[in-house]
Order: sequence, then C-alpha cells, then structure tokens
Amino acid sequence: MRDIQIGGLVSFTTIDYPGKLAAVLFLTGCPLRCAYCSNPHLLSPRDGEYDPARVFEWLQSRVGKLEAVVFSGGEALMQSDAAIDYMRRVRELGFKIGLHTNGFYPETLKRAIDTIDWVGLDFKATREKYPDLTGQHIAYDNMIRSLDVWLESGKDFEVRVTCDPRYITKSDLLEISQLLSGRGVKNLAIQKYVPHFEQENQTTTPAQREQFFCDNELRDQINNQIENVIWRE
Repeated sequence: MRDIQIGGLVSFTTIDYPGKLAAVLFLTGCPLRCAYCSNPHLLSPRDGEYDPARVFEWLQSRVGKLEAVVFSGGEALMQSDAAIDYMRRVRELGFKIGLHTNGFYPETLKRAIDTIDWVGLDFKATREKYPDLTGQHIAYDNMIRSLDVWLESGKDFEVRVTCDPRYITKSDLLEISQLLSGRGVKNLAIQKYVPHFEQENQTTTPAQREQFFCDNELRDQINNQIENVIWRE
C-alpha cells in the first residue's frame, strides 16, 4: 500500500475541530474542481511534501498538548486505505480524529466510521448547481450518501455551506437548510465566501457576499430549522 501523501500541515488550531485543540494534515488529491477552491495546489494526487514518518514522530511529541488531529485536503478520503490506516495509527496515540470532506467517497467513509470521531461535511449547492460548481455530475448524490452514512453512525458532525453568490442564492440556502432539517441534521455552519483575488474571473462584490448575513428574516428562518447554526462571517 502506498504511503499517505501529506501536502500541508497546520500545527495548532482552535477552529477546525469544534471544542478541541488540534493539528490539521492536508492530504493531496481531490476529485472535484470547485470554482472557489482554497487549496488548488492540493488538487493533483501528487507526492506530498511532508514525510509521513516524520509527521507521525512530531504527533507523538504533541501527545498531551493537542487533543485532536484533523485530516483535510484536497479530499483526504481520495487516499482511501492509506488515509484510514494513518488515521488509525494517529488515533492509537490518543488523539480524536476529525475529517473535513466533500463527501465524494461514501463507501470509504463507511469503512472509516470506527476510526473517525467527527466530520465536517461540505454541502456546496443545490443539486442543479453542483455540476457547474464542482465539475462532477455525481458529486451531489455521493455527498448525500455520505451525509446519510454519517447520520446512521450517530457520531458528531457539522454540515458546512460556503455562500458563493455565483452558485448559491438565498432561496437555495433556505432549500438546503430545509433538506438538512428533514434529515435530522443538528449542526450547520454557514460560511461567507472569501474570494482569492489572484484567481481569474473574479466577479462578486462585497455586497453580494454579505447578503446572506445581513438578511435577518433569512437568518431567523434557518436558525429556527436547525438546532445549532453558526454564521461564519
């Protein structure tokens, strides 16, 4: 089995695993090509820049200082069994394991249920807009399957929606929250889209990006549908 490929590392964070002091490992490779990707350098399934053995040694030195390790990307589950095996080894050190995922690999997620303690799942748009945003026609259905897999696990998680006004409207956001409420989702994070100005074809304005957060009626509707809603401006 090929070693896990690590393309980035954050040594300390208080926001990537709710309520835990954590480190984040960014794995290379992603099946999606999202218009607002924040880590385009990790999209290719290339060799990582960090030696997995040395990273593991470093994690051993953080036992008792950190509480969790989050696997992000790219899409961490694209590395399949290599990622799961590394997660298990890290978990055996006593860390909680978090996963940030786009949900493209529901069967891999199912195999990792016993290894992962918390998931942050990206819900990117309505079904109709998913192909334009992600470049994949099966991404929406896979994400919904991953959502259902994790709901059945009974473990803690958060669904995250990034409000890129090129791909989400207020009515879309309300539709998504209604779907999530109907499935019993209790934790939703609504995130402001922050453009990377070096990217081409940047067409959004500050007012367009803020519209979701200054509409009190919309906020009240969503807050009343989902038990815990975080508005990340």
